[in-house]
Amino acid sequence: MAMHHKDLVGIETLSPEEITLILDTAEKMAEVSHRPLKKVPALRGKLVVNLFFENSTRTRSSFEIAEKRLSADTLNFSASASSLSKGESLVDTVLNLERMQPDAYVMRHSSPGACQLIRPFTKAVLVNAGDGAHEHPTQALLDALTIRQKKGGFRGLKVLIAGDIAHSRVVRSNVFLLKKMGADVTLCGPATLLPPHLDSLGVKVTTDFDRALDGQDVVMMLRIQLERQKKGLFPSLLEYYKYYGLTEERLRRADREVIVMHPGPINRGVEIASEVADGPYSVILDQVENGVSVRMAILYLLLGGGDDETSHS
Repeated sequence: MAMHHKDLVGIETLSPEEITLILDTAEKMAEVSHRPLKKVPALRGKLVVNLFFENSTRTRSSFEIAEKRLSADTLNFSASASSLSKGESLVDTVLNLERMQPDAYVMRHSSPGACQLIRPFTKAVLVNAGDGAHEHPTQALLDALTIRQKKGGFRGLKVLIAGDIAHSRVVRSNVFLLKKMGADVTLCGPATLLPPHLDSLGVKVTTDFDRALDGQDVVMMLRIQLERQKKGLFPSLLEYYKYYGLTEERLRRADREVIVMHPGPINRGVEIASEVADGPYSVILDQVENGVSVRMAILYLLLGGGDDETSHS
């Protein structure tokens, strides 16, 4: 089976079969990362441009490692060092890069829909590495791979996503994916961090963290974006931790086999206690490792790894 899409812009358009294909391919890619020589020639001669208009050490380094393990050539384009800081538009930047004949762009941008904006100007594959608070498809896929490895599947699984729901691009992608795969999703956070119309996503929404934890199989904590704290969305970080911090005591309310996730970077003692982040239920470092496998799988599937090496996507 092949991907029915040229690009990966969001989870919303993927079918459950395509999600399963990506996860199955990622499992095969994980094996490459454990070899003494961590490289396969699948994308040799393909040029991947990493277009990061927003800082992201974790996602960017994960994509770079994935590209190198597939033997792709890479160009890292940092917005702060480019003409964009001189006022060049996103489209102009892409039109210039197009002359280098790239096969794929991996793009992170602070504006929702940035990938759709450049789509008419390139034949290359587009991979969305996060656009505003809209979608972050590869994060949802690496989360899904981690859940599947630990829980075996998704149907009927109780998943709680808690924290800064309003500003998170992770939430939408995860909700789309988990709902498609048959999980039961609850979103929880202070009222000031819960945007309106969440119920239209087909999830439960609550402000009561303690009760929301009851019997959950998966607890995904979201980073409090400290830069937004100046806007007075909750009284203080200490107050936030008191009501919404995941402590060892609180975690006892969840299922005995619960797994604890976090997209990183973690604010210890704000959304999660160190004992929980480093504890036996935490799969946070598995998520990081799975990030490379999932991103290898996506680039491999979209760039037609194994096809005639001279063919241009």
